[in-house]
Amino acid sequence: MLIVLTGIDGSGKTTAARALVDSARAEGRSALLLSNHAARRRMSILSARYGWTLPPRVTDTIETAVRLFNVLLNHARARQFHGLVVMDRHLHCQLALRRTAGLGRGRLLPWLLKKLPAADLHVHFDTDPAVAHARVMARGTDQETVADLRAFRDAYRSLPEYKDLVEVDANGEPSDVLAQLNRAIAASEEAAVPRP
Repeated sequence: MLIVLTGIDGSGKTTAARALVDSARAEGRSALLLSNHAARRRMSILSARYGWTLPPRVTDTIETAVRLFNVLLNHARARQFHGLVVMDRHLHCQLALRRTAGLGRGRLLPWLLKKLPAADLHVHFDTDPAVAHARVMARGTDQETVADLRAFRDAYRSLPEYKDLVEVDANGEPSDVLAQLNRAIAASEEAAVPRP
């Protein structure tokens, strides 16, 4: 089973992905966690340290290249793995970032989304930008503003693909979010069972 998790920074998707894989392994099942990051956090840290301000198109070019590499590599890894595969982030993240930056969708990412194997379940972690901002500040590894996170959230919601995602309320405690995620997985597995 392939599960994809998306959401704005601070939505808790990475925490939930790790917990999901850990719980599956604790039950004796094979599970693999794959991260489709775009080096945004590292670029944010470098920008703050050295006072860089890259143009949006340059930033997008770097992020898209890193994201594409990870997505293609991880889909290849997922094909070779038998068990639960959880992908933390996907191409939808880059499409939302592009929209946030006022850039177009382009042709490559939407085309790849149609060509790559579809996830059995794609869960989007919807989070209040203020809650997400508090979490980002608490981890202290990168910088985001509430306005940026709000724009990112709106960009996700405006994607044509958004209607096909299963949305969970990610404002609560990690255990509550994981419980919602597990319910979504159970519902997806039940729907996939052929009716007699």
